[in-house]
Amino acid sequence: MRVYCYVLLVVSALSVATAQAQDKAQRIIALAPHIVENLYAIGAGDDVVATVDYADYPEAANNIMRIGGHQGIQLEKVLALNPTLVVVWKGGNKAADIEALQRLGVPLYVSEIKSLADIAVEIRKLGELTKRQHQAQQLASAYETRLDVLQKEYANSSSSRPRVFYQLWPTPMMTVNNNTLIGKAIEFCGGDNTFADNITDYPQISLEHVVLAKPDVIVVTSEQAAQEKAVDWQQWQSIPAVKNNAIRAIDANLLHRYSTRILDGVESLCEAINPH
Repeated sequence: MRVYCYVLLVVSALSVATAQAQDKAQRIIALAPHIVENLYAIGAGDDVVATVDYADYPEAANNIMRIGGHQGIQLEKVLALNPTLVVVWKGGNKAADIEALQRLGVPLYVSEIKSLADIAVEIRKLGELTKRQHQAQQLASAYETRLDVLQKEYANSSSSRPRVFYQLWPTPMMTVNNNTLIGKAIEFCGGDNTFADNITDYPQISLEHVVLAKPDVIVVTSEQAAQEKAVDWQQWQSIPAVKNNAIRAIDANLLHRYSTRILDGVESLCEAINPH
């Protein structure tokens, strides 16, 4: 009888363990750098079996198989990997690829972050999908606390809102409107984006457009500042930002990726817009 009961207990324990293993997403394909980063942050990084180009944080992410990038995803490799979860980025992955994955019936979650607050929402959702709710809740709560602190610090940081030009790319010159998270971050920091109302999220513009906009602050990325083809803003002394030496460089990898590290980028942006 004791042997029989012991066998029942073992079988029961194995059944529970098997059910839990089947419940847990263990073969994840993460199709954006920020998705990979957020999965690692909640302890699910080891479950990621494939990703895209430029998913390089944390360091361990460099060892993950690449199956595509900005130009598109290799759908046949997605199917061959037999994923239990595919996380795509709406706006970052090609719409045709997302639609194809939906038609193929793979288990799909669409990352769509439209605000700084949405990052915490997505982290919690990834926690649910990977059965790491506790880690995700802790991370999301810490993020929200820091976001609230920054918001209070910069809500009334200046009596006059400086006009900000964000140089997304130098050649061709590109910037952002306020539909983008960068544009919203400029507003969050107390600045007025000079191209806030442009009909294109990432408009291509000319130097003349910037001259006419007369920004008080020009923000470039540290990577661009080091490039040989970086814009020589000193030729344009009629721009207030140039005349007053208000050209600031920040780390694009922080501000352009929708992970908890974005707040490091936001803080740098706020300091660039509102120097103490």
